[in-house]
Amino acid sequence: MRRINSYLLGIDSGSDLLFADHETDGKMWAGKGAREVRKTLRFSAPYREAPHVMVSVSLWDTDHQTNQRIDITAENITTTGFDMVCRTWGDTRIARIRADWTALGEVDRPQDDWVLY
Repeated sequence: MRRINSYLLGIDSGSDLLFADHETDGKMWAGKGAREVRKTLRFSAPYREAPHVMVSVSLWDTDHQTNQRIDITAENITTTGFDMVCRTWGDTRIARIRADWTALGEVDRPQDDWVLY
């Protein structure tokens, strides 16, 4: 378990359209087999150390005639950002995916913060 000083807790979040492959006949829509889309996202301010990042699907547009398979995750998490990765396989046809994310971690003290000894 990670313990964080509550007044140094930084929470950042966002919502990103990872792809809209139905518009361009991209690999997630027209391809077959194992495929992935990776998008690098940046936090609005850096964390002291790599934060905990949660990812969830907020829009999932798929072809109803194929199996619906998706694996979405955050990878390569650093103090300044992470890669959001969406994977599928087999005959799945994904038109578009939008994902929401939330990062929680410790941030630096504000410059005007007083430290009493």
